[in-house]
Amino acid sequence: MNREAISLITHYYEVFNAGDREALLCLLTEDVRHDINQGASEVGREVFRAFLQRMDRCYREQVEDLQVFGNQDGTRGAAEFFINGEYLNTDDGLPPATGQKYCLRVGAFFELRAGQVSRVTNYYNLEEWLRLIGA
Repeated sequence: MNREAISLITHYYEVFNAGDREALLCLLTEDVRHDINQGASEVGREVFRAFLQRMDRCYREQVEDLQVFGNQDGTRGAAEFFINGEYLNTDDGLPPATGQKYCLRVGAFFELRAGQVSRVTNYYNLEEWLRLIGA
């Protein structure tokens, strides 16, 4: 495993948990590709910023029990964790938010380039999340 890849991905989640969105954005390449769970792919750091703003408006989340993996050459990595969250405000196309709490297993896959994240792909069971929030 590549120590730099594991360190970068671990730091990504540390700043996520700290709520430091600017530090998180600095870890991304300008042309970062974000594959949203059961959704579209979005490209660009500023598009990712808008995604984070929507997430912060609708959810309060913390990554727990983080396990990080990296390939030998440091170009790819993965993480498995639980997202412990609260659904604060209704997100477009989803059931009404009433402060429901949830804890959900998540998998994430990364491409890394020149010490930054160039792709992040997140996967979780949407049906399980809907069940957890009582939808």
